[in-house]
Amino acid sequence: MSKKILIVFLAAFLVVSFSQKAEANFLEDAWTKLKSIWPVATSTTPIEENKLPPVSLYKPAQAYEEAVIEAVENAAKSVVSIVISKDVPIIENCPYNPFSGRSKLFEEFFGSGFNFSRPCETGTERKEVGGGSGFIVSENGLVITNKHVVSDEKAEYTVFNSEGKKYSAKVLAVDPIQDLALIQIEGNNFPAAKLGDSDGVKLGQTAIAIGNALSEYSNTVSVGVISGLARTVTASGQGIGTETIRGVLQTDAAINPGNSGGPLLNLRGEVIGINTAMAVDAQSIGFAIPINSAKRAIQSVKNTGKISVPYLGVRFLPVTEEMAEAQKLKGKEGAVLRGSEDGPAVILESPAAKAGLQAEDIILEVNNQKVTTDKPLLSLVQNYSVGDEITLKVLRGEKELEIKVKLEERPKE
Repeated sequence: MSKKILIVFLAAFLVVSFSQKAEANFLEDAWTKLKSIWPVATSTTPIEENKLPPVSLYKPAQAYEEAVIEAVENAAKSVVSIVISKDVPIIENCPYNPFSGRSKLFEEFFGSGFNFSRPCETGTERKEVGGGSGFIVSENGLVITNKHVVSDEKAEYTVFNSEGKKYSAKVLAVDPIQDLALIQIEGNNFPAAKLGDSDGVKLGQTAIAIGNALSEYSNTVSVGVISGLARTVTASGQGIGTETIRGVLQTDAAINPGNSGGPLLNLRGEVIGINTAMAVDAQSIGFAIPINSAKRAIQSVKNTGKISVPYLGVRFLPVTEEMAEAQKLKGKEGAVLRGSEDGPAVILESPAAKAGLQAEDIILEVNNQKVTTDKPLLSLVQNYSVGDEITLKVLRGEKELEIKVKLEERPKE
């Protein structure tokens, strides 16, 4: 309502009120009537009284920050930097006569007045050639890291803890399937990391990465969320070739070169993954091996000093709806046993062969757990130990069968 209209309305209202109650207190009565029909004109109207109190955004943000800080403080003591050292050639410029061996006249004519040299090796020197991260998993100095961090058998590995103390490290065992390795440092009463449960990880939950970023900045912290589950990625790197890693967690917490082998934490400071790779052609896409996949390797090394990997002995392809429709398969999911250039579907003398599995069998379940694209056959089998007996639900033609298989140790390649 414009000011002009409001003034006219008030004038008319006061005239009416004055004529009716001119004897006394007409202004007070007029004001009372005005408030009853014009509530926005007062500061004590019901609209003001029913306003919600302002929401404080700082308090929950502060609590979140405190949770991150506490998680980092609890876990950082167990995080280590791994320095890779190696004897490398010393290359210098050595005198060189390109005309040597020719006729003396030719050599004197063309070589006179010129100083020729070329690179040559004059010895070796020990130099730092790379680095990575890891974290302590036992009080006696057992450290887990990535296999590709300690893959060079000719290199020497040195561990620095969060306080900068230096330890020589020995490679105890590498996992033939996963990008995992365990190394040993000498000592006792080391602060071991608290291992969480990666099976309970949810999309969107907070993820905290700690590691030796760029092999230079130890205990670098980055924070993000879990942005994907059960990913399959193909990773490559110098000295390790190309490797397919299945069932990994995806996170947008920055994972940089040198972070490999470091822990991925939840807000409780528990390790839920082991940082292993990053997408170089994208921003903020990193991958971590779920900690539950590493727990058996850790326990195996503690018990036997080596990583014993359960072995089924099959080659397979994951079944998708498109594949099932195109190839007229009866099952819509699972793993179809099928050979390739690398060998037959069922490997001779393997546990699968001994149990009677056949080519084109479709494995639907492992101990009542469905085989899906999110939970492939290999990752389900890795949940068990050497010597365990598992029950497979198998689709063979039109029939569903239950086949028991006793897992054996994976043979050395």
